[in-house]
Amino acid sequence: MDAAAWDTRYAASGLIWTAEPNRWVTEVLAGRPPGTAVDLACGEGRNAIWLAERGWAVTGVDFSAAALDKASVLAHQRGVRVDWQLADLADWRTRQPVDLVLLAYLQVSEQLRRPVHRAAAQALETGGTLLVIGHDSTNLTHGVGGPQDPAVLFAPDDVLADVDGLGLTVARAERVHRPVEGRPHPAIDVLVELRRPA
Repeated sequence: MDAAAWDTRYAASGLIWTAEPNRWVTEVLAGRPPGTAVDLACGEGRNAIWLAERGWAVTGVDFSAAALDKASVLAHQRGVRVDWQLADLADWRTRQPVDLVLLAYLQVSEQLRRPVHRAAAQALETGGTLLVIGHDSTNLTHGVGGPQDPAVLFAPDDVLADVDGLGLTVARAERVHRPVEGRPHPAIDVLVELRRPA
């Protein structure tokens, strides 16, 4: 999908996702001391807003203006400030290093995913964290929901290969099961947490 298609999808209804943050974002980041953060492919802003509520200085980046409009309204309703930026991740680069880069469910081809992951890794401040969450390649056959195109699914090892040679250490790199309401089986997600050594 291109930006125009996502604009149409976001504009067609209320929140496509939920206003609540992703369960893995809260599990990994709850209690972390706040710093500077970038939420790439932030969509309607649920994770960026959750971080801002906890004192992070957050930039949310997406290529859908309709998504960022909804994110801005939600942030205003929740009483927090987020710097929303309209940008294509193929061209995105940070202006200065940050303490956290979050990529939640950016499901694109390997040709785009790899340079985005590398740019995200290179954006980290010393001691910073790169958190990548996505629909795992096994979700297609053993999980529920998510994209049905295997070309946009990936595995923990794919993330590690994407950032190989950039000096990050691995805190977590695993498949995790996410319960889905009304479904008897969980979704299978990628959860990779990488850090730039101090």
